[in-house]
Amino acid sequence: MVFPPFDPTPPTSRHRRRFRAIPVRVLLPNLITLLALCAGLTAIRMAVENNIQLALAAIVFAALLDGVDGRVARMLKGTSRFGAELDSLADFVNFGVAPALILYFWGLYELKSAGWIAALVFAICAALRLARFNVMIDEPNQPVWTGNFFTGIPAPAGAITVLLPIYLNLLGAPTGLVVVWLTFFYTLAIALFMVSRLPVFSGKRVGKRVPPELVLPVFVVVVLFFALLISYPWQVLSLGALGYLACLPLGWLSYRNYVRKDAEAAAALAVPMSAGENPSEQRPPELRGEDERPARLN
Repeated sequence: MVFPPFDPTPPTSRHRRRFRAIPVRVLLPNLITLLALCAGLTAIRMAVENNIQLALAAIVFAALLDGVDGRVARMLKGTSRFGAELDSLADFVNFGVAPALILYFWGLYELKSAGWIAALVFAICAALRLARFNVMIDEPNQPVWTGNFFTGIPAPAGAITVLLPIYLNLLGAPTGLVVVWLTFFYTLAIALFMVSRLPVFSGKRVGKRVPPELVLPVFVVVVLFFALLISYPWQVLSLGALGYLACLPLGWLSYRNYVRKDAEAAAALAVPMSAGENPSEQRPPELRGEDERPARLN
C-alpha cells in the first residue's frame, strides 16, 4: 500500500515517560531555602517602609536558615544541582540586594548618587562572590585542608557585618553626615573583602561530631545564644560583627601555615627523588592518604 492509513495516536503514547517521584528529603532543604528567600524579600519591604528593626530581624533569620539548609541537605543526603542553584539565587537576594537597600534607606540616601553607588557596589560584589564560589567548587586536585577556608568573606557573613553601623545606631551611637560617610567607606570595604582572595575560616567542618561529654554544654550554649540574641539583639550582633572582623587576620595566618607545611612536605619528597630512592618509602605518614581525597570540596 502506497499510502497506509494515518494513525492519529502517537507511537510513543503506549509507553509514556513516567517521571520518578521526588523524595521528601530532597524537597525539605529547598523549602528551607525558599523560606529564607521569603525572609530576604520581607526585609526589603520593611526597609522601604522604614521599619529598619524588622528588616534587620528578617536578614538575621535568613542567615540562620541559610546555615541550616546545606547541613540538612547533607544530613538527609538530599543534595541536588537544583538546590545548589536555588541557594545561590536566594543568597544574592538575601545577602546582596536586601542589605544594600537597607543601608540605602537607612542613611546612604543622604549622599544621593554616592550612597546609591555604594549600595550597587555591595550588591554586585555579592553576586560576583557567589559566582566565584560556584566555579571554585568544581576545581579538582585541591588539598583537603582548603575545605576549611572560604576565599573572601562569604555572602551571609558579609551581610551581617556590613550592617554594623545600623546596630551601633540602634544602640545610641550618634548620627550625622560624618557617620553616613563612614558608612559609605565601610560598605565599600566589606564589598571588597567579599571579592578579595583573603582566606576566611569556613566552619563547614565544625559541628559534624560532638563528643558525648559535650552534648549538654552544647545545648546550653545554643539556648543561651538565642536567648541573648532575642533579648539583646543589637548588642549581640555588634559584638559578633566586630569579633568576626577581628578574626579575619587569624584565618590568613592559619592559611599561610598550611601552605608552609605543604611546601615543607613537597621539599622533603623532592630530596629522595633527586637521590634516586623510592619516594613511596620516604613518604611522610600524614601524606599517605592524600591519594584518596575527594576531587570536589564543597
